[in-house]
Amino acid sequence: MTGEAWPQWRREVEEADTSPMGRPPETRRQALIKLMWIGVWLAYLGSPVGDLVDGGHPAAVVVPAALGLAAFVGAYLVLALFRTSDPEPPAPWVHATLVGLAALSLTLSLTLGKDWLVLYVYVSVACGAALPGRHSRWAVPLSAGLLVATALVVDRSASLYPELLLPALLGGFAMIGVQQLVRTMRELRAARDTVAQLAATEERLRLARDLHDLLGHSLSLITLKSELAGRMLPDRPHDAARQVFDIESVSRQALVDVREAVSGYRRPTLATEVVSARSALAAAGVSARLHVPERVDGLTPAAEGALAWALREAATNVVRHSGAATCVVALETGGGNATLTVSDDGRGPDHSRPAGNGLTGLGERLVLAGGTLRTSRAGDGGFTLTAVVPLDPAPVGANRPPGGE
Repeated sequence: MTGEAWPQWRREVEEADTSPMGRPPETRRQALIKLMWIGVWLAYLGSPVGDLVDGGHPAAVVVPAALGLAAFVGAYLVLALFRTSDPEPPAPWVHATLVGLAALSLTLSLTLGKDWLVLYVYVSVACGAALPGRHSRWAVPLSAGLLVATALVVDRSASLYPELLLPALLGGFAMIGVQQLVRTMRELRAARDTVAQLAATEERLRLARDLHDLLGHSLSLITLKSELAGRMLPDRPHDAARQVFDIESVSRQALVDVREAVSGYRRPTLATEVVSARSALAAAGVSARLHVPERVDGLTPAAEGALAWALREAATNVVRHSGAATCVVALETGGGNATLTVSDDGRGPDHSRPAGNGLTGLGERLVLAGGTLRTSRAGDGGFTLTAVVPLDPAPVGANRPPGGE
């Protein structure tokens, strides 16, 4: 998709998808905005900060405690900022940082008292944000259990830790939910990119099929008529001029067809391809017997287009490869299907060679129209191509009962 213009639907989806969720910060501004949102929740650290300021601790305690709190906040912000949107498995430093946060919480709470128990809430949130689901669903309750155990030591009245236990559990499991939502957003974006790539690939295949079928037939006819005009010169200049005129007509039509194929509007008709096949076979000196009715009830435009491509490919192969003297084309209906059969009395199939691009593309066209393609040896030793497409049981214009039943 690099360097290609996006289709309208893709541009609309991209413009509507303005959520930063699931995306790591790409600019300094995005990182600052995310840091501000994370920093709002640091207001709950007012209890340990207040204890440092008004707790009456000596300077020998306040300074190391302040440094420990700063280290705790820095490590927590690093995890919250860079791990929430990181799809990769956690590196060893992530586990080491979480262990360090838990150790700081335990040390500061045991040393300075119950005001520092709130640090365990941040440990639970960090576990939910930094670890994959299969690990965080155990790490969050473990952090809450460590909170209870520490509170039983530093707060024997048990007045504070019940108020912190619920936020620790809810905050940790909420972050697990956020992580799952982030993963879902990433998967949806990846799926959208995959769909866009598949659509581009399908369009390339369609264009390749059209160009192969269009140019293969047209260039074969131009080559045959050029050789025929060369043999007519200089004895039959008027006949040679007629062949040159035909070459010009075929070239102009090929140019129109290629433009239509590129634009996505190319859909040949059976009537046109019957005339073209008769002309190509006659130019190659192949006797043609075509039994194709002018109208087939229930034949949808898509099915007719697939059969027209089949006739074009089959006629081109007869002219280029078969060495046949006679070619028979028949279109029959029955059993809810339309069956096109093109048979010749030439050399027959060469099973030592793989199927060419033309037959492969033709098979893909018929599958898209709900049909099938078969090739086999003809009864007289030549080659037979059979294309089958389903008929619409209620063709356009047919009288339908009220309500569409």
